[in-house]
Amino acid sequence: MKKSTIVYLVIFLVLVIDQALKVYIKLNIPYQGGFNILGLSWAKISFIENPGMAFGMELGGSYGKLILSLFRIIMIGFLFYLLNELRKSNQSLGLMVSFGLIIAGAIGNMIDSAFYGLLFSASMDHQSNIATFMPEGGGYAPFLHGKVVDMFYFPLFETTWPSWVPKLGGRPFQFFRPVFNVADSAITIGVFSIVLFHRSFFRSDLGEKNTREESSPVLENNNTEENNVKKEEEI
Repeated sequence: MKKSTIVYLVIFLVLVIDQALKVYIKLNIPYQGGFNILGLSWAKISFIENPGMAFGMELGGSYGKLILSLFRIIMIGFLFYLLNELRKSNQSLGLMVSFGLIIAGAIGNMIDSAFYGLLFSASMDHQSNIATFMPEGGGYAPFLHGKVVDMFYFPLFETTWPSWVPKLGGRPFQFFRPVFNVADSAITIGVFSIVLFHRSFFRSDLGEKNTREESSPVLENNNTEENNVKKEEEI
């Protein structure tokens, strides 16, 4: 099987899992509701929505949301371009899969932003806090203004900041607070994989470029000397 085929299958699989879980959560779990995973108090399904970036981070206002959605579209296109370049240069499968995971995560959250506002009612508009699909009055937001569905919550431990920590002393501290989804996880895994296991790709490219730049003057000098010798022999 071709490397590119494997990468596209990974992208497809991540998208299917991400979207299936988001739709299930949206239509079956009350907003801010959830349950413990396998009965564990530190591993939870906790349904929330955010109008911004990964792990609940936000870019404020309607214009901020639109800018973020457009930025996602541009980045997805750029990432596909990079993936194609990796394919052409016959890079390792691991590196290509890492980029594929980042692409899948970006597309997964982009689908939420682009279409969920059109397809679903707002979760908090109902007494049950559960959204409906294709409501009669239309969705809760226009195109590119939807919210991203998050559900994974891992409050591994809670403690209190030491009193000597400026501005934070005495305040509660919880690790890990962000709520995230499959798409966020795919992006994180892809980025960490590149940083930890594929840094040599960037170093080798830079090294080859520098080698070519350094060798060019030498080749030019050698060619000049050879030409001069030929001219002297002819004379």
